[in-house]
Amino acid sequence: MAVFTALSRAEVNAFLSHFAIGSLIDLQGIRTGIENTNYFVTTDRGCYVLTVFERLTSQQLPFYLQLMRHLSGKGLPVPEPQPTGAGALVAELRAKPAALVTRLPGTATTNPSAKQCASVGNFLARMHLAGQDFEPFQPHLRGIGWWKSIVPKLKPHIPHDVMNALAEELIYQDSFFRSAAFEKMPSGPIHADLFRDNVLLTGGSDEPADQIGGVIDFYFAGCSIWLFDLAVTMNDWCIVQASGEFDIVRAQALLDAYHAVRPLTDVEQESWRTALRAAALRFWISRLYDFYLPRPAHLLTPHDPAHFERILQRRALDASLPWVAPHA
Repeated sequence: MAVFTALSRAEVNAFLSHFAIGSLIDLQGIRTGIENTNYFVTTDRGCYVLTVFERLTSQQLPFYLQLMRHLSGKGLPVPEPQPTGAGALVAELRAKPAALVTRLPGTATTNPSAKQCASVGNFLARMHLAGQDFEPFQPHLRGIGWWKSIVPKLKPHIPHDVMNALAEELIYQDSFFRSAAFEKMPSGPIHADLFRDNVLLTGGSDEPADQIGGVIDFYFAGCSIWLFDLAVTMNDWCIVQASGEFDIVRAQALLDAYHAVRPLTDVEQESWRTALRAAALRFWISRLYDFYLPRPAHLLTPHDPAHFERILQRRALDASLPWVAPHA
């Protein structure tokens, strides 16, 4: 959610005229994130988030917006896309596709508690189940096909040993994604980017913020195995940041909360280490790509690629991994 496309109030006012959401009061660029242009928009009728899509096309966007509307309709704390007067969820701004969604309450955390991790695990399981009857299909566009297309582009920019490590892990994951075990695992729409900065937490005046007020940024979503989504989430919410190792208390809290809603299967347990490695590889590749082949943007700060390199190394070498108790 960086600002690649700087917008004026006049441009936003003209854009808002296509929606029945009132008159613009305040406009503020959102600093965090690295993929799309985002603004907080406040009108005399409510608070919204305006997104200008820098890579996704108008043909790809309906999947994400319809998924958000579907999940919101199921009672999940997900932004609700706003239709234009003509009923479209995708509009155009600066010759780029754009959308407007409701702004949800809460703030992100950088240091989650076990209770907050449990809330995230509960949400993720409910989201997976709620998406089972979502009919549109779109593959995960940052899945293994994308990894295989990006790694060769990194070769001129990274040391040989790093390139070799990427290539070896990619071969290993390609085998997994083609395996019979992969085909047997539960699947459907996944968020695919459920990091701490994409979860807004709320609480009472005298209570910790451990309830989910909103889950945002569904623009990496797609259809894949649910275990990969769980692995992405665990690799961010449940680790010691400096080393990448799991914080066992937080990890167990998230896993148990997920399992209580959507019980994990034996075949998922057998592939758990591989899925955790896949999740680490996906973000190591994307961070290397954004670091060495960046796009110009206002307010953009690339993330450190070495963070997910460390996590991948730990997932391959950890003697044991957190999992739900047998028959829990």
